[in-house]
Amino acid sequence: MKKYIILFLIIIACENEQTDYNPYIPNISFERIINLNLPIYDDINYTGGSLELDGLGVCGVILFNLNDDIIAWEACDPNHKKNNTCPKLDINGVQTICNCENNLYSLATGQILNNSGSISKYPMIRYKTERIGYNLRIYN
Repeated sequence: MKKYIILFLIIIACENEQTDYNPYIPNISFERIINLNLPIYDDINYTGGSLELDGLGVCGVILFNLNDDIIAWEACDPNHKKNNTCPKLDINGVQTICNCENNLYSLATGQILNNSGSISKYPMIRYKTERIGYNLRIYN
C-alpha cells in the first residue's frame, strides 16, 4: 500500500506544471477555415513561407510553414501592451520583429531571440491549426 501512495505522490508532483499567464494578450475564441489552394495563401504552401491574416486573434495571426506543418502565431508582441503606435509584429523572413521594442522572435519556435534591454519573458502565443484536405482550420 505504501508503494502505491508514494507512486501517486510522485505522479502528482510531476504533473504540477505551471504556465505563466500573459497579462498583455487576452485569451479569445475564434475559428476560420481557409482554402490553401487559393493564390493568396500560396506562400504558406512551401517550407519557410509565412503570411499574416487580419481579423483573427487580437492583432491578427501569422502563419508559418515549418516542414509542411503550418503554425499559427498571435501577431501581437507578447511582451508589451498593444497600442496604436506599435500595433503588431512584422514578418522578417523566418523571424518576426516588434519595431517599437526591437523584440525579435523565431517563427519556428515562438521564442524571443534577443532581449532588447527590457525584461521580456513571454514567448509568442501559438494557436491551433488542423489540416483537412486542402483546407486549414485555425482556431483557439
